[in-house]
Amino acid sequence: MDIDLTLKTLKPANSLSPLPLSDSEKSQELNLRPKDLENYIGQDYIKDNVSLMIHSAKSRKAPLDHLLFSGPPGLGKTSLALLISKMMGVNHYVISGPAIEKKGDLASILTQLQHGDVLFIDEIHRLSISIEEILYSAMEDFRIDIIIGQGPSARTMKIDLQPFTLIGATTKSGMLSAPLRDRFIGSFHFEYYSHKDLHKILLMNSQLFDLVLSQSTIELMATRCRGTPRIANRILRRIRDYCIVKKIQDLSHDELLLAFKLMDIDTLGLDSLDRKLLIVMRDYYKGGPVGIESLAATLSEERETLESVVEPFLLKEGLMIRTSRGRVLTQKSIDHLEILEKEKSK
Repeated sequence: MDIDLTLKTLKPANSLSPLPLSDSEKSQELNLRPKDLENYIGQDYIKDNVSLMIHSAKSRKAPLDHLLFSGPPGLGKTSLALLISKMMGVNHYVISGPAIEKKGDLASILTQLQHGDVLFIDEIHRLSISIEEILYSAMEDFRIDIIIGQGPSARTMKIDLQPFTLIGATTKSGMLSAPLRDRFIGSFHFEYYSHKDLHKILLMNSQLFDLVLSQSTIELMATRCRGTPRIANRILRRIRDYCIVKKIQDLSHDELLLAFKLMDIDTLGLDSLDRKLLIVMRDYYKGGPVGIESLAATLSEERETLESVVEPFLLKEGLMIRTSRGRVLTQKSIDHLEILEKEKSK
């Protein structure tokens, strides 16, 4: 069943789909998500802790404790949340934080949850303060207080809730208020994936796409996935399309390089926006330091995009550093740009 989550009628969600897909595409999209914890590759520390908490909750016949997942986008926070509800044998409900605009919206959602159900709120740091305050009593006491009426005649109505599990996901845990963060029993930060883990993901999912790829080809692909499974799957889809159009049965090393050139992905996994940011810092701001607002204005990009999507990987790879005065290019970044420019001029 596709997600059908509105603020008036809440229905269990069994699959995620950002855009309408055909039946075959829905099946393929669903297949890329791990079916159980054993097939969930990477994040071993988090898996071990979550598995322990699940077994404890089942032994106690109680709902799983509330969990907070943080980390850059595309690292498997949503996939793990869906697996948790499956392992607990309960329904799961998915909604994005910005979609909850009014207190009544959240109250409507919470009152429809059954015992043990999992409510997954993506981008939970974007909840308004008034919405957060309702969650405090809901998470701790499984109760919400609704104010009815206005002025002297206003009264508070207490509504008891079924015990449930809240799983919050955020790319910016620092933006969560301390009272909300403290109410999560388990708080886990997702790290970028190693080439070894990405190799396993690419090998497993290439088989689902009926792609014949050598070990060396998959290894090369793993080095350009920015440590992110979502990007690995995106590249895999592009490679599938390339092989279909070019009528290639067994993708060679040279053909893969041509495909990466077509996708505009370089040897470090950087795309055009990544390189544009580095070039602007080098050519316009002499390598920095430069503030994020200046970079966003020069690139005509949203600050949120640069901070959440572009910067994390550049910082991880040591291509730039953040100081109290702003962003600064590293020598590694300058050398990489020079190599690319020399190759382009040949």
